[in-house]
Amino acid sequence: MRLSEKCAVCLYDKQKRLVQDEEYLAEVRGLLENRDPEDTSPYMVYLFDRAFISRFGDQGEAGRYRAIKKTFNDLVLSMEDAVRRRIEEAEDPLAASILFARIGNYIDFGAMQDVSTETFLGLFEDPQMGEADHRTYLSFLEECAKAKTFLLIADNCGEIVLDKLFLEQLAKRFPRLDMYVLVRGDVVLNDVTPEDAVYAGIDRLARIVSNGAPIPGTVYRMLPEEARRVLDTADVILAKGQGNYESLSHQGRHIFYAFLCKCDLFITRFQVPKLTGMFVEEK
Repeated sequence: MRLSEKCAVCLYDKQKRLVQDEEYLAEVRGLLENRDPEDTSPYMVYLFDRAFISRFGDQGEAGRYRAIKKTFNDLVLSMEDAVRRRIEEAEDPLAASILFARIGNYIDFGAMQDVSTETFLGLFEDPQMGEADHRTYLSFLEECAKAKTFLLIADNCGEIVLDKLFLEQLAKRFPRLDMYVLVRGDVVLNDVTPEDAVYAGIDRLARIVSNGAPIPGTVYRMLPEEARRVLDTADVILAKGQGNYESLSHQGRHIFYAFLCKCDLFITRFQVPKLTGMFVEEK
């Protein structure tokens, strides 16, 4: 998805709330004004973070995400057994695991100004798979039934624990699948890195692959060789979150996406209320 002017203003305003340094904000404006037409929001966030760290070091707002990530990983790990029981008691455990994993996409300090633990926990009360979701789910099952390799492109910490519960159910339903999980190459926002994925226990189910950079999305030209190979050869791909959708959609790939609509761009694009869950397929 190309970066609209409305999104550019939103990105700038977030940086302005982050720091009041005029020289830094002038650099941000320059990056936005001189962006390539194909540049996406995740790529611009990557450029902003590089500029921020170059000017201020890995401190303040940039450094604080390490603590936030651990907080939410620990929160969802404390819920893991209870959520697993709910999944296993469901009529269709795999479908239930997708719904719960999608709820985890709420934990997004990039797309939202405020992340409320109370709101997050409230989303677990009665998750439902709508008619459109169900059609996507049936197609997902068909693709997995004939697949040999599966790639999950992960998004946020905390969410990654729920992704693990989804992978558990996927492995039970399709035990022949070789599973891979693509994560961020270094700390950016509260996105999941290889270290976070291991902390959540993903390594017990799938091979963890790094995207090679602290970028909150999946920009193909920036991927290292292994990540490109896994992306190019995976039989089924599920990408989590808005950032992965923004950086991967409309590129001619067959990808399933799961996310919550958390900002005006997605709310308008999909014509749904805020925090509506989406499970969509792009062929």
